Amino acid sequence: MGNIVEEGMNMDIVTHYNHSGKWDRPRSSEACKMAVLLFICVLIVLENVTVLLAVWKNKRFHNRMYFLIGNLALSDLLAGVAYVVNIFTSGRNTFFLTPQQWLAREGSMFVALSASTFSLLAIGIERHMTMVRLRPCETAGRGRLLGLLAACWLVSVLLSALPSLGWNCLNNLASCSTVLPLYAKSYVAFCISVFSALLVAIIILYIRIYRLVTSSGRRVSSRPSERSLALLRTVVIVLGVFVMCWAPLFLLLLLDVGCSPDKCPVLYQVEWFIALAVLNSALNPLIYTLSSREMRAAFFRLLCCCQTSMQPTGTPGAGIPNLGTAIPTVENSKTSLGGGGGSGAGKPALGRGKVPTPVTSDNKHGDPTAAVPHPSGPADLLSAVLVKAGALPSLSKF
Repeated sequence: MGNIVEEGMNMDIVTHYNHSGKWDRPRSSEACKMAVLLFICVLIVLENVTVLLAVWKNKRFHNRMYFLIGNLALSDLLAGVAYVVNIFTSGRNTFFLTPQQWLAREGSMFVALSASTFSLLAIGIERHMTMVRLRPCETAGRGRLLGLLAACWLVSVLLSALPSLGWNCLNNLASCSTVLPLYAKSYVAFCISVFSALLVAIIILYIRIYRLVTSSGRRVSSRPSERSLALLRTVVIVLGVFVMCWAPLFLLLLLDVGCSPDKCPVLYQVEWFIALAVLNSALNPLIYTLSSREMRAAFFRLLCCCQTSMQPTGTPGAGIPNLGTAIPTVENSKTSLGGGGGSGAGKPALGRGKVPTPVTSDNKHGDPTAAVPHPSGPADLLSAVLVKAGALPSLSKF
């Protein structure tokens, strides 16, 4: 079934897609594929927004390494947003774009993906410099951080803007790419060289970091074997996921430079290769943040805050704890466990007077506005946490 040129289509785009062979390809709407890709993008956005909020709201994360992780999350967030735009402007909508709009669409993807890759390199550089200089100067470290962040985005924008600045094939169809019909094959080959060099540099940096940590003169704990195995697992996951997500796209672009679409029909399946590279932006938060105990705790605090803020604020009644009653938490239980909070198990009683009294077996009634004694056992402490999260209607029902 042939495709017909419709009114409003840009003939430059049509000509380049016809030369690459993509014009005659079926453009039926694949709702299932679009739904999967949009789900990945939503996952990317939510994960990286959570990382940015955790870094911003916790003062303990205001240091060089977490700022670099936040920069990685920002670039991954932009990658997810740019891919959503790419999805909705692809297919039939592609032919209604001007060449400048087409180059801007693909350029935004290149900016986000290259910034994500450069951020991985910047994290490796910072970790390596920290290992080489165990106590770096704070001023020098701050300057190095700003330099890494500026270089990451400057190089990414410059690399992605080259086609818009003239390195394209608008006036030379013979040099056009099949995967990206308005990009010159020479530019695609240049990008392959740059990203391959980045991949090699990242691998070398993480290997050196692991060797520095495991070397005999840089033992950081009394159990070096346990630490070394944990670090080795992290390094293997980082490098394995990065290679798994990016290597297929590198190979596809390499085929694009040296193989014709007649001999390599896989060149027409570029969407899945790009989706796999974008998936790396969804896996980065899991690798670089959830492996940190402090970041996991920050995530859980954010989720608990969101859950409590969404609960109804009606009058106290059945199923809703009285807001005037002090709810025991993990934090305030620490101060009471050592100072005699009571001996009741499961059903702490309330004192009769204005001052809360210890719980006894015969003190089962009192002023409902008095403070509740803090839990003394593991079961009581778990009940207090669940009550605070709104998972239990009342502490007395545990």
